[in-house]
Amino acid sequence: MLIATVISIIIGILFFGFLILIHEIGHFSAARAFKVRVSEFSMGMGPRLLKKKKGETLYSLKAIPFGGSVLMDEDEDKSEDPRAFVNQKPWKRFIILFAGAFMNILCGVIIMGVIVAMVPTIASTRVGGFRDDTAIMQEQGLQAGDQILRVNGRRVYTAIDIDFLFHRSQDSSTVDLVVRRDGSTVRLDAIQLSQFHMGDYELFYFHDFYLEDYARKTAGVMIRETFTQSISMARMIWLSLFDLITGQFGLRDMSGPVGLVAIVSDTAQQVQESVAEQDHEAVAQSMRWLLLLLAMISINIGFMNLLPLPALDGGRIFFCLIEMVFRKPVPKKYEGWVHAVGFALLMALMVVITFSDIWGLITGR
Repeated sequence: MLIATVISIIIGILFFGFLILIHEIGHFSAARAFKVRVSEFSMGMGPRLLKKKKGETLYSLKAIPFGGSVLMDEDEDKSEDPRAFVNQKPWKRFIILFAGAFMNILCGVIIMGVIVAMVPTIASTRVGGFRDDTAIMQEQGLQAGDQILRVNGRRVYTAIDIDFLFHRSQDSSTVDLVVRRDGSTVRLDAIQLSQFHMGDYELFYFHDFYLEDYARKTAGVMIRETFTQSISMARMIWLSLFDLITGQFGLRDMSGPVGLVAIVSDTAQQVQESVAEQDHEAVAQSMRWLLLLLAMISINIGFMNLLPLPALDGGRIFFCLIEMVFRKPVPKKYEGWVHAVGFALLMALMVVITFSDIWGLITGR
């Protein structure tokens, strides 16, 4: 049991490290394409465990297995080296900074394509039927064959949207639906969700219908679902961020690197248990869930890094855009102060989230 747990934790760390490596390769590849000098390519944080100098770049592996960096001396005020990052045109710096997030998003889309190819069937957005004869939503007007177009005013593109948007309705216990029925658009307002009690105190609301699968899993369906499901995943991230800002979620609902590794480790352990039991269907299902987590985290890293916040790639991109619009850069010392304050706040937030993750692991939250 202990060995299986250790293996699961290692798998979780490797998964997270892989996504960081993809991100840093994006920056590194773009910098090399523009012949920008890269002084160090590192994985991890803290003191170096291994290092190797190749050409002008130092490649290093650091002790704490979270994070990474591609150092291009971008924090220098000025440099005489024409290949220095600070001496590049703003559009080149924009591409180099953007490349990391782009690689994570691309990685997520590719993984989503693998998942779509693996599943035997693909769920549509059409109601296939209800789980029992006394389904509450059926009694309120929803019918088998209805194609769900909107949930609480938000457009539905995939089955992922339906599950997520229904989950966001937990507090109200009702949803407003727009469906297509026999070629016509029908509104169903304030539809009551079914209730499910877990234990003595927790009450959950859920939809009591199941979705119809596509009749044929064609190449066109797979390509479309790969991109629409990736977009749905990205929208989940933005809506969750909005919910966090507006107070619907708290810090305890957030996960940092420790929490993400724990989630991936738990899923990896399920895969090991399924393999040990020789339950091939459970193995396939657990593997799909593991890949889905990887895709979700990869897309999450990509989009979060594009937020125009100090110390993130998005914050640096924002300063590049200012320079491109006004034809004049923000003085380096002011930009440096902004990023320094932003980095300190980001590190403080990461410490709080990490302690929350560790406390959650200890208490079993």
